[in-house]
Amino acid sequence: MELEAGGSTAGAEGIKLAYDIAKKNFIKSGNNRVILATDGDFNVGVSSEAELVRLIEKKRNEGIFLTVLGFGTGNYKDSKMESLADKGNGNYAYIDNIAEARKVLVNEMGATLNTVAKDVKIQVEFNPAKVKAYRLIGYENRLLRNEDFNDDSVDAGEIGAGHSVTALYEIAPVDSEFEVPGVDELKYQKSQLIDSNEVATVKIRYKKPESDTSELLSKTVLEEDEGKVSENLKFAAAVAEFGLLLRESKYKGNSSYDRVLQVAKQYADSDEEGYRNEFVKLVEKAKRID
Repeated sequence: MELEAGGSTAGAEGIKLAYDIAKKNFIKSGNNRVILATDGDFNVGVSSEAELVRLIEKKRNEGIFLTVLGFGTGNYKDSKMESLADKGNGNYAYIDNIAEARKVLVNEMGATLNTVAKDVKIQVEFNPAKVKAYRLIGYENRLLRNEDFNDDSVDAGEIGAGHSVTALYEIAPVDSEFEVPGVDELKYQKSQLIDSNEVATVKIRYKKPESDTSELLSKTVLEEDEGKVSENLKFAAAVAEFGLLLRESKYKGNSSYDRVLQVAKQYADSDEEGYRNEFVKLVEKAKRID
């Protein structure tokens, strides 16, 4: 028997019903979660994203989280689904084939369905005596104001069991020839550089799933740490470079598909699940199309 898609999508009503069922079957200290599988094109009934967000945030505060699995093409609403999952203290994944479904729902099920830290925030302070300029690569839709870091009322991302997050920065050392646009000196306050071998300080705030109060972790990066780059980080840098090429970013510099492939192929075979080799094939396909 063959299945075909048809009709309309009353997405908001489906989400409300799912939350009602989750509330009736709520398990104290359990994993209470709604899993939404959709293309995000809610075209019947109330489909206002703002109204859905208010509902999802309310249920999040009641201990019911949301995971969104995206399916389909054409009228696919990617940004809407990512936003809903983010507001629901959950995660979002696009399922385009059986391999991706196995990755999200089998191999990484713990990270997908079991939140171990919520409202996770990362703040990086570079030492201006060592770093002239820096730029965060990506995360445009995740940026927070500086003052939001210590504000526990501000929502942020979630971390699942076994889940890891990589943030890449492009930096210009203080002795580089890179020119930084100048600004006028401050009139009412002065800054003084501190002579130190510290390059940066990384701070992380997170809440335990059942808590509304954040905890703080801090790590200092020293000059002697330079060059201690893991295989995972090198591969992640290749993925980021591929993203710059796809977006035709003005920051892509001398990046190229060949350079991405050169780095990615070095570490592709060390991945038992085959995800890295799949990435290599994707880059090769993009290179042919380009």
